[in-house]
Amino acid sequence: MDLNPSDLDFEGLPPWELKAGCGRVPLWAPDKKQVNLLVGSPEKPRKTAMVQYGSWWLAPRPLPNGTTYAFEVDGNGPFPDPRARTYVPGSELWVKTADISAIKHTSSWQPEGKLLGKVWYELHIGTFTAQGTLRAAIEKLPYLADLGVEVIELMPIAVFPGQRGWGYDGVGLYALFNPYGTPEDLVAFIDEAHNLGIAVAQDLVLNHLGSSGNYLSQFAPYFSSRHETPWGDGYNLDGSDSGPVRDFLIGAAVALLADYGFDGLRLDAVHEIQDDSELHLLAELSQEVHNLSEELGRPLTLVAESDLNDARMVTAVDEGGYGMDGQWDDDIHHSIHVAFTGETQGYYEDFADPEALSKIYSQVFYHNGTYSSFRGKNWGAPVPADMERNRFFGFASNHDQVGNRALGDRPSEKLSPGLLAGQAAFILASPFTPMLFQGEEWGSKSRFQFFTDYEDEGIGKAVDEGRKREFASHDWDKIYDGEVEVPSPQALSTFLNSKLLWQELTEVEHKKMLTWYRHLIALRREGVFADFISLERQNRLLVLKTKHAQVIVNLDRSSANIKDLLAEVEDGTYFSFTSGKLESPPAKMLGEDTLLIFV
Repeated sequence: MDLNPSDLDFEGLPPWELKAGCGRVPLWAPDKKQVNLLVGSPEKPRKTAMVQYGSWWLAPRPLPNGTTYAFEVDGNGPFPDPRARTYVPGSELWVKTADISAIKHTSSWQPEGKLLGKVWYELHIGTFTAQGTLRAAIEKLPYLADLGVEVIELMPIAVFPGQRGWGYDGVGLYALFNPYGTPEDLVAFIDEAHNLGIAVAQDLVLNHLGSSGNYLSQFAPYFSSRHETPWGDGYNLDGSDSGPVRDFLIGAAVALLADYGFDGLRLDAVHEIQDDSELHLLAELSQEVHNLSEELGRPLTLVAESDLNDARMVTAVDEGGYGMDGQWDDDIHHSIHVAFTGETQGYYEDFADPEALSKIYSQVFYHNGTYSSFRGKNWGAPVPADMERNRFFGFASNHDQVGNRALGDRPSEKLSPGLLAGQAAFILASPFTPMLFQGEEWGSKSRFQFFTDYEDEGIGKAVDEGRKREFASHDWDKIYDGEVEVPSPQALSTFLNSKLLWQELTEVEHKKMLTWYRHLIALRREGVFADFISLERQNRLLVLKTKHAQVIVNLDRSSANIKDLLAEVEDGTYFSFTSGKLESPPAKMLGEDTLLIFV
């Protein structure tokens, strides 16, 4: 968040000098005796004393855009600016000034209202194309528009260690990961998506910083042992000097929305953001983004990833909630996965109940105050019956559910095309907000594995060994019918094997699946799947009903009699994934097939 010149510490200074990562490069460093600005060549930098303004330090004069710089704190350094907008390629210590807000946009398009109920598409820039860049991804945007995608969700793009990774161990929240491109490339990506009528949301990690390349503690009390997270000490959100820490995190969100032009944010694992303040960080962020939306004159959407199974996440702040617009619902994925694959290992054990899918489509969460055998305690809370179901995001695949399997394999490796088609129909005909994961729409068999590139051999080895320990108790040998060797996250081959195989689209099987997805998305956007009624299980048949459509999936390999199910459908169009359009209502349906009926 840019500093306010009306603050007593900065009275008389123009606002543009106080922008993050440019101008006078403001640095919060309380209790430090001397902060020096290092400018120019990293080998022989020029050293200039910073000017102290209370707990902040500023350069004596504004730096031109493109200036290479770093900080020296009480004789230690160099250290990167925590709010730097660009890093010097190949360096985790040296950064460059940049005013992102000055980059010109070429599109004035904006979404109509919140991004709920629209078709989302999650992608990872590094593996979405062979080149792994924003510019290469721009070339694929017409394809996504033709598919019917309405919102693209980018996996994290903030600076993280090495040359490849998922991005969830970011260390430079305000800066763009160099291998993906430049800030101008990111603006161009968003503009071109907007020109095609596609909104763009960004995955932002506010629950922790990565361990490698993280220098925040050199400046100020950003972290506190008061709250422990899976990654170590949590952010100092509710202790002494927590105000600037909260501003730092909220500022990263505002910078993406205001400077780059993103239409929304997906906030990673918010259940790990531990804050005992009267106003939780998420609630404060919600209020700030609401104010920003009013200021910019365009809608902005906040979506949380939360495993708490609690509607408080999407309840208004003035009603005691956190004020998120939407949240991911893993229960939808888990119940679909178990119903279609039969896997009940690990956390899937909670969803072995044959009625799990029906309950979730009716009540949103399976565990809504009930006992979770996986967690060993009661979990979740009921969702109000009148709460809009499009506040909850459903998916058959995403980066976590594919990438956190031992081999990074997709459902397409296990399920027949007819059952894959059924998963797609249950997501796209649902009352929830549907999200696809890159390549799922053509039934891609390209794997998405967990990959990293830590230069520190100790951290790299720890990641490899930790991955093996994590999977040791998951019964993967039962899933894969034999002993499994988990790919090394540090190996280059693990990353390369995760690249999306676009050449699959030349094959008949994948073309057919892509056509099916396009058809489903078009029907959804036309309102055919509006007004959800029920999802029921009848032995090995799953039946989803809306006011104008019906989806029947035969999970069994044998054909099934469905004459009684169709008796209530007077007129309609019948599509079998396997057989195509049918001229008359079928008395039976093939094994492992999906039947779509709409009027």
